[in-house]
Amino acid sequence: MTPLEDLAGWASGVRPADIPAEQIKLVRLRLLDTLGLIAAAAAEPVCQSTLQWADAWSGGGAATIVINGAQAHPAIVALVHGTLAHARDFDDTFPDSVVHPGSVVIPAALGLAEQLDASFAQLATAIVVGYEVAARLGRIAGRGFHARGFHATGIVGPIAAAAAASHLLRLDPASSADALGLASSMSSGLMAFLADGGWSKWMHAGWAAHGGIIAAELAKARCRGPRHAFDHPAGLFGAFAGDSSDLSPLLEKLGSAWLGALAQPKYYPCAHVIQPFIDAALSLRCEEHGAPIASMRCAVAPWAFPIVCAPRESKVAPRTDLEAIASLPFMLAAALRDSKVDLETLRPETLARDDLRSLAARIECEMDERLGAGFDGAITVVHTDGKTSRRSVGLKPFDEHRLRQKFHSNVAQFYVSTTRAAEIETALREREPGAREIVSLVSRPASPLFPRVRERT
Repeated sequence: MTPLEDLAGWASGVRPADIPAEQIKLVRLRLLDTLGLIAAAAAEPVCQSTLQWADAWSGGGAATIVINGAQAHPAIVALVHGTLAHARDFDDTFPDSVVHPGSVVIPAALGLAEQLDASFAQLATAIVVGYEVAARLGRIAGRGFHARGFHATGIVGPIAAAAAASHLLRLDPASSADALGLASSMSSGLMAFLADGGWSKWMHAGWAAHGGIIAAELAKARCRGPRHAFDHPAGLFGAFAGDSSDLSPLLEKLGSAWLGALAQPKYYPCAHVIQPFIDAALSLRCEEHGAPIASMRCAVAPWAFPIVCAPRESKVAPRTDLEAIASLPFMLAAALRDSKVDLETLRPETLARDDLRSLAARIECEMDERLGAGFDGAITVVHTDGKTSRRSVGLKPFDEHRLRQKFHSNVAQFYVSTTRAAEIETALREREPGAREIVSLVSRPASPLFPRVRERT
């Protein structure tokens, strides 16, 4: 048996009774978070582009694009929802690999589960399976994909989505292995968007969700996938990370240690490594009542420096929302000036503010070789009176209340009344709604802003 076959065998054999209760609680929150993220991106230009593309494919299938109620094949719907869920960089992250599982696994699982009329238990189990596969594949690579210029979500995502889809389709172990093998050849995602803010980054999540469903459906139709797609020198890790030597952690305590639980939610729309710096800056701002800030120094881990600190020019004065999302100086300037970082921070008028650019120019970033692969660091503020303040930086514990607040804020950006938002939250907190009920609670009819050009036939 190859490592891929072992992982696929586990994924196909998991049953709802095997999933610990705390994992199901996380699924409820992750569904809530992801649905809110889709809504939060509904007014963005990338949504209009994605809906326009999807229109040519709508009218058939039994899955629903929640933005406009259009019906399409689950793989089409998953591409739309996955792209939107990642489009504000507001989705959850595995800190060790910087893989974003929610914007891939949940769109894939929900789209296919709606078509299959899956129960909540079936949907939840598929989501847990997808998260677990994403966590374990990401752990093997660590930051290896990013180091070679690949977006880790686009590399790991199709396989995680294929595992969730295979589970929902009830594929046997052999067919599930075919699905994971096929999905590994759908892995893609260049970090070239860093140069000019291209939207490909957001598409990577949607494409991964799309590819995972296609791979599982091809496997169901007896299309054969490579069983050595993980351990071969030209396989996933050899090709994308340059190392396929030790895959033992992939299967370690599989089914008893739930690594998928380690995904951390975001509370700000930014690169996840920036989040703890924002928390520290807001804490400092709330506690400091002395002289204004003259300058700030940020100690940043070497792996994160090229992502959120360089090139200096675009970090101080980001030209696009994607550049702002990955700018530590600009995000900290917004936090200090506005006492918040939210979706408004990404608006063109905010990016053009002279006061934010001026403050961002006084925020310096320094690589600290002592910092490891985590999201830790430090900020040191120098005030105009010469006094200094320092804060350590690190991820805070999971905050369920904060995540629920985020959901309500995000759906309010779109169309959902406070009453409807409360209904969605209550259903996912207190009941076990099936996939079709979840979609019906969230989905909206077509409107002039979100047209449905092609009616279902």
